[in-house]
Amino acid sequence: MVDNAPHTDLSKVKEAIASITDPEIPVLSVYDLGVIHDVKITGETVHIELMPTYSGCPAMDTIATDISLALAEIKYLTKINLILSPPWSTDRITDEGRKKLEEYGIATPLSESADKRALLDGEKIVKCPQCGSTSTGLISQFGSTACKALFKCEDCLEPFDYFKCLK
Repeated sequence: MVDNAPHTDLSKVKEAIASITDPEIPVLSVYDLGVIHDVKITGETVHIELMPTYSGCPAMDTIATDISLALAEIKYLTKINLILSPPWSTDRITDEGRKKLEEYGIATPLSESADKRALLDGEKIVKCPQCGSTSTGLISQFGSTACKALFKCEDCLEPFDYFKCLK
């Protein structure tokens, strides 16, 4: 028997959303990344406020589509609103998300002032996710995506992305 009754199970909706990962960093769920601002259910429609990591981020369209498809599987319509206020910041990345970034080989964001010292002044404070050394140097202000910078460890010689601090 197929259940055609309206759904109101927010935990089931959040579970479906949590299965969606960032297409540029597939180890991070959209919750780990902190781009989901709000989720509400009205009847059979889920209203989601999605925060881009930066204006024009190409991953947002893919994330919105992936969320809509996941919710359609559990019989919900989706209304996604891309919001710019409040702006997303790297403070929204969860502790679990930061751990997953490092395990994946991406250095986690520093504080705003430390980020500037590392990116603009060349201060050796970005920790290599491979060996843990802070004897690292900036190769490029932009890494594999605009929200990351490319660094190289001077000890293990491995290149790695550093997720820039955004406030």
